[in-house]
Amino acid sequence: MNDIRRSILWVVFGLSMVLIWDKWQIHNGQQPTFFPGAAPVAAPAAGTATSPVADASLPAATATPGPTTGTAAVGEAPGGAPTAVAQRHMVTTDVLKLTFNSEGGSLIGADLLEHAAATRSSKDQSEQPFTLLTQNGSSIYLAQSGLIGGSFPTHKTPMTLASGPVSLADGQDELQVRFESAEVGGVQLIKTYTLKRGHYDIAVQHEVRNNTGQSVSPQLYLQLVRDGSKLASDTPFYSTFTGPAVYSEENKFQKVEFEDIEKNKASFQKNSSDGYVAMVQHYFATAWVLDAGVARENFARRIDNNLYAVGAITALPALEPGQSLNQQAVLFVGPQDEKVLETIAPGLELVKDYGWLTILAKPLYWLMEKIHGFVGNWGWSIVLLVVLIKASFYWLNASAYRSMAKMKKINPRIMEMRERLKGNPQAMQQEMMKMYREEKVNPLGGCFPILIQIPVFIALYWVLLSSVEMRNAPWMAWITDLSSPDPFFILPLVMAATTMIQTALNPLPPDPLQAKLMWMMPLMFSVMFFFFPAGLVLYWITNNVLTIAQQAHINHRMGVPLKFTLPFDLFKGNTPAK
Repeated sequence: MNDIRRSILWVVFGLSMVLIWDKWQIHNGQQPTFFPGAAPVAAPAAGTATSPVADASLPAATATPGPTTGTAAVGEAPGGAPTAVAQRHMVTTDVLKLTFNSEGGSLIGADLLEHAAATRSSKDQSEQPFTLLTQNGSSIYLAQSGLIGGSFPTHKTPMTLASGPVSLADGQDELQVRFESAEVGGVQLIKTYTLKRGHYDIAVQHEVRNNTGQSVSPQLYLQLVRDGSKLASDTPFYSTFTGPAVYSEENKFQKVEFEDIEKNKASFQKNSSDGYVAMVQHYFATAWVLDAGVARENFARRIDNNLYAVGAITALPALEPGQSLNQQAVLFVGPQDEKVLETIAPGLELVKDYGWLTILAKPLYWLMEKIHGFVGNWGWSIVLLVVLIKASFYWLNASAYRSMAKMKKINPRIMEMRERLKGNPQAMQQEMMKMYREEKVNPLGGCFPILIQIPVFIALYWVLLSSVEMRNAPWMAWITDLSSPDPFFILPLVMAATTMIQTALNPLPPDPLQAKLMWMMPLMFSVMFFFFPAGLVLYWITNNVLTIAQQAHINHRMGVPLKFTLPFDLFKGNTPAK
């Protein structure tokens, strides 16, 4: 009866793992594995009660201080804006190639010159830079800003490139690009972008001039607009977060799923006086950052079918006739380099998302980076990092492996006893407990030390998956990109082999069904690694090899023969050899 209960528990455990995986896929925006349904039909864009939606990418009116009349409603086109043909202006630094639109002076294109569009292991071997911001027929990703709270210039208002060189000259450390709007309702908006050599953060000054004969109280909005498509690099076996994020000192880093925005279930801090709003994807991010102490209202919403915006609105001081004011902001457009992000704004490094294991992942990344400073190769840095982690857990692992060795030593006696008492489950259980007491064996002694280490290795998994340094980083020979799967599947095969050896070294569960599951689970796990980035597989191989070496060493010291428990007899339906 006990064996039946254990078998049922193993089956329940296996099914639970499969269902959890399916829910994880759904959580990350993938189709469910087992019960795929039709894609939800997007709701039509909302309009106002008094006017149709002319431009759904304008932010909604907010409760921040402003005029009680004339406030732009969701999607309302700005009144009084002149009509003109939009022009594109290209600006280049040593790390960025930017495209500005004269319509609103918005940033509609950003190529990262130091990051290739394609990975080295992909079929596309072009040397084109990676495109982050874009506006084409298949994808949209923009950075916009403007004024609301009345008939004011918005990101739809035509602007003129007033000054600014088109590229950063040799010996020049920074350049400025200035856009000036025509007056809308007697108010003019001037945007000045300041780009620096080697920097992905752009200082953006918004100058507002009141040329009317009355006081005005505009509100400045900053927003990032992106389509809701998942990245092509996501697979059914692993997926990274893509979507908006909001950070504040009070509630820290809050991710906002596109699906939650669609269902009006997005939860994040709406009002704050610090932090940033961001749009995050694997390896790269954009963010709008206002100065600390500037009150703002954060928003995230769907503005069209499969098009979403995240942003912040801040109320500007009242401007009397003839007055002007400046509001500073920072626009980040670049890779998720922790050291760089930490210098731009507090908490910005969290766009590199380690999830709930950040407290463990950050020290691991710091240590790996230090190792890389010595060896100069990210592949060998991974190997050495795992060696250091295994060394730090050596005595904890030794305790687990000693327990396993004792179990394996008495395993033939357990199998003989089970065969002898198979008709008397109660006597079998009593005899087994007596044997454990006499031999001073704890059946769970090998589990707890390993369970303690699991969070560390999961954190290391996220470090390797999230670090942009792995992208296009070679290791040796055929591994030219640690962020892509092994093109010849050599590493996954080695990983599968080491996993099988490690399983064979473990004591065989007395119950035949449990013994079969003990072999099936690692095999299923190994298949997943055929689709994982090479860096992750390399880390797991290193861990397996070190585990096998330590386990074999401890077995030898304890006088336990290094005998492999093979699965062939199990799956033929025979009893394992005694």
